[in-house]
Amino acid sequence: MGQRFSLPPDVPLPPFAMPTYVYEIVKPDGTGGDRFELLQSMAEAPLEKHPETGEPVRRVITGFAIGGKSTDIGNPKVLSDRNLDRLGFTKYVKSGDGKYEKTVGSGPSQISADQ
Repeated sequence: MGQRFSLPPDVPLPPFAMPTYVYEIVKPDGTGGDRFELLQSMAEAPLEKHPETGEPVRRVITGFAIGGKSTDIGNPKVLSDRNLDRLGFTKYVKSGDGKYEKTVGSGPSQISADQ
């Protein structure tokens, strides 16, 4: 990933967590260029220009990670069936071409791309 812009270490964090957004520079032909991350409040409008160079940018939709100061996302217990069920999640496992079966949770017993 490209550069990461965030608050300096001596600036206290707000009492709530701010999400990290990914932006990419928009090249003159409309394709994506270098990417960077930015801590930004959800209430703030998306950036339109790079904070240092002024080049046009757009927000990029990416995957996310659920974490916290006491969460170890690499710990298999975090994503265990028992823990997911306790937290109210439904987990599906691929059982065939475009078909998924529920292993834990309260959702439908099976989902597929055909539905």
